[in-house]
Amino acid sequence: MVRTRFAPSPTGFLHIGGARTALFSWAFARRHGGRFILRIEDTDLDRSTAESTQAILQGMDWLGLNYDEGPFYQTQRLARYQEVAEDLLRKGLAYHCYASKEELEAMREAQRERGEKPRYDGRWRDSRQTPPPGIKPVLRFKTPLDGNVVFDDLVKGSISVSNAELDDLVIMRADGTPTYNFGVVVDDRDMDITHVIRGDDHVNNTPRQINLLRALGAPLPQYAHVPMILGADGERLSKRHGAVSVMQYREDGYLPEALLNYLARLGWSHGDEEIFSLEQFVEWFDLGHISRSPAKFNPEKLSWVNQQYLKVANDARLREWVRPFLLADGCDPEQGPSLDRVTALLKGRVSTLEELADAAVYFYRDIVPGEALREPYYGAAIRPAVADLLGQLREVAWNAPAINDALKAVAKRHGLKLPQLAMPIRVMATGETHTPSIDAVLELLGRETALARLERELGKFPAAHS
Repeated sequence: MVRTRFAPSPTGFLHIGGARTALFSWAFARRHGGRFILRIEDTDLDRSTAESTQAILQGMDWLGLNYDEGPFYQTQRLARYQEVAEDLLRKGLAYHCYASKEELEAMREAQRERGEKPRYDGRWRDSRQTPPPGIKPVLRFKTPLDGNVVFDDLVKGSISVSNAELDDLVIMRADGTPTYNFGVVVDDRDMDITHVIRGDDHVNNTPRQINLLRALGAPLPQYAHVPMILGADGERLSKRHGAVSVMQYREDGYLPEALLNYLARLGWSHGDEEIFSLEQFVEWFDLGHISRSPAKFNPEKLSWVNQQYLKVANDARLREWVRPFLLADGCDPEQGPSLDRVTALLKGRVSTLEELADAAVYFYRDIVPGEALREPYYGAAIRPAVADLLGQLREVAWNAPAINDALKAVAKRHGLKLPQLAMPIRVMATGETHTPSIDAVLELLGRETALARLERELGKFPAAHS
């Protein structure tokens, strides 16, 4: 059975790169009827935090990337790592190293001066020296001295690394905690991981992990290293490019399915398909169509994808999603027109839920136009037409077609083009210059609210010319 895992370190939030890795691992397991495991690699005790762990779990939950097993925490498996390490030590496949930090730094500095690659020189590998007093040793793995590590990466193709390039890595720190490469190997073996899908910043770790797995007599998973995500300028993705917490995208009003759709297309493709459901993605997903080149993160494209999802979103669902944004804007969604109808009217004009809430504010809070906004539209010449329209609106049936008929009739009677009358009405009723069709807006505002605003604003027009 296919078994994949997502194994973040809780030293920060779940970011775009991690979310895409999780998505690919999740989709591959789902595609093949396998199991998807969540593992929290929290053995970096100085940097791991409970807040980061919670942020990762929240991000996975919001995205809907449900895991079949876990979350497993490495800090709850310390006895297991110690057990495996002692077994390697007994078999002569690992050894204690007593070199101090100062000694190791002097060694590396000498290597750099000689133009060599800084690496551990194996001084305690077969040493018969008496251990120096007062130093707690680390445990190092005996990397094979010759031969090559060769593996077929499911994205990058065949990779070969000479063992001569690898030094004896530390597998257990002096404080008894496992290093990254050792914890990963023990976990992947114990959890029967068949496919490791991760960022290509881990490619250099893979030969070391393969050597460790072989030393443990464990089957090797297949590896797929996904190229990293770059900013539009080709630089490593950072906060200025949008490399923020996945949860920040929720705060900014993106839909989780839209973000997943965008991430799926970030370095993977299925023909020219741009918009597709998560179910379609699972059906189509394969590792062979992951690009070998880094993907570029494009915030504009993400907004476009989100817009496509908003356009077809269920109005009742949108109501619940946009409500918190309206409350944050100081609006009470219960005091005004049906939020379902408002979202239906506005959703085709915006890219995010935040923009949707901003566009809906005038339905739930009176926005009084400032002088600068009034000045171009509140003219003395147009006042008689506006007053005439108010009289008509007190009498007409309150629906968009009837309101539209009244607008057209009054404009014609006063020799105006429809926009010449509609724009002042729009500003008077909403405090905005860009809204959906004003007849639809007035209908949703309701007769009482709409007329109250129009009558108040009419008083701010200069007197009509005699």
